[in-house]
Amino acid sequence: MVSQPEPETPKSPYFDIAEKYNVKIDFRPFIRIEAISSKEFRQDRINIPDYTSLIFTSRTAIDHFFRICNELKITVLDTTRYFCISESIAYYLQKYIVYRKRKIFYGKSKFEELIDLIKKFPDENYLVPLSKIHKQEIPMLLDKNKIKYTKAIIYNTISCDMTDIKDFNYDILVFFSPSGIKSLKQNFPDFVQNSTAIAAFGPTTAKAVAEAGLRLDIQAPNPTAPSMPAAIEQYIKKANKVSK
Repeated sequence: MVSQPEPETPKSPYFDIAEKYNVKIDFRPFIRIEAISSKEFRQDRINIPDYTSLIFTSRTAIDHFFRICNELKITVLDTTRYFCISESIAYYLQKYIVYRKRKIFYGKSKFEELIDLIKKFPDENYLVPLSKIHKQEIPMLLDKNKIKYTKAIIYNTISCDMTDIKDFNYDILVFFSPSGIKSLKQNFPDFVQNSTAIAAFGPTTAKAVAEAGLRLDIQAPNPTAPSMPAAIEQYIKKANKVSK
């Protein structure tokens, strides 16, 4: 089971794996996003035009930030700097702004890499749009480097109700966030891992697996598998060799 929505395109690598190795893959989100209303946002007394730079760690944060701006009829200044955790997230900004006319900076994939860019602009006033449940390394690294910033809570991550699943019996469970692990424990409190392999994307998800007392069998990205489908395929190949 992959804890994400089913891909909309038939060219997904997950479908390639299913066909190549004759395996069945179910897709089921373990979490859902709940918007923070503009009324709730105003209670935090954050005036968006006061901030000269924005820090984005996900596409979801970008969507909800511009949703809030639209609801409150706020126009983001053309002089605003954008700092994104990866190139793909930076390019996602094109959905809302004229990309080539803005000051946009991005890291490779880790927040500590982005910090090196942020430190080059120590006098900026940064706003960080986040989920109510977010990675603690973000404020920790900003504090450590004495960056002037404010957290803007603009959405929440909620565990999905999965009580309709009567036979929760899978060979591999695939997770992409600590919230997914939390949802697993909430929905299936009697879950015993046994031979079920657990796959985790990113170090914080891997850490959540360990903290939940579970065994991590597949981790991505890794030096030979930059994506989750690649890591899963590696595991299946290895498992097939052992079974022969």
